[in-house]
Amino acid sequence: MALDAIGALPASRTEPDGSAVVRILSYNLRSMRDDEDALARVIRACAPDVVLAQEAPRFFRWRKHAARLAARSELVVLSGGATAAGPLLLCSLRATVERTEDVLLPRTPGLHRRGLATAVVRFGAARLGLVSCHLSLSKEERYVQAGLVLDRVAALGTPYTVVAGDLNEDPGGPAFTRLTGTLRDGWEARPLGAGNTFPGSAPRRRIDAVLATEGVEFLGCGVPDGPDPADLAAATDHLPVLAAVRLRAPAGA
Repeated sequence: MALDAIGALPASRTEPDGSAVVRILSYNLRSMRDDEDALARVIRACAPDVVLAQEAPRFFRWRKHAARLAARSELVVLSGGATAAGPLLLCSLRATVERTEDVLLPRTPGLHRRGLATAVVRFGAARLGLVSCHLSLSKEERYVQAGLVLDRVAALGTPYTVVAGDLNEDPGGPAFTRLTGTLRDGWEARPLGAGNTFPGSAPRRRIDAVLATEGVEFLGCGVPDGPDPADLAAATDHLPVLAAVRLRAPAGA
């Protein structure tokens, strides 16, 4: 198995039978209020095929900000941003895009509006659903939103789906547990490196995660050790989570 320098994770590749190894990055951008150059360098160092981001810019010229980050990261904008209330999807040109949809979740008066950036893409012969989420700070609303995320996973109708984001809750909490009742937690399945992601300067909590449906084979998942620590500190107040997964080609592909 070919390895690279970022957390000893396998490099992206399409195998002869159409199966694919895909690198997935989950990252809270804190509205890109920090060092954008450092943020782009962190993303490039992780060499992701897809980025499931949270807290993308949502207001003045938000599309321009998202496009600039994508270009600096050597990626393209897939979906999300203000139209998803913050979650954003970026991808490499390796992905073949089938469809995208931004989903706004029901809003509780007095609380921040939340949403989902979703897409269906193909790598090799494998179809993959993507859901980027940022759950509520309210325990009750967060639990309800976890159920809505699972509903969206079912609605995508893909053989494989990855859900990633800022869950605003540690493992064992009600919303986290609701999600992992259906989805597998990448760091639990195949931990590689550190797990805690927040606060970025002295991480004590694992509130950011990459989760996936059955059939997605985790090859490694955790906070990447390759990016420059100074860039990680300057980019945002969360640490990223990087996973490599194998998606088996469907029979007869």
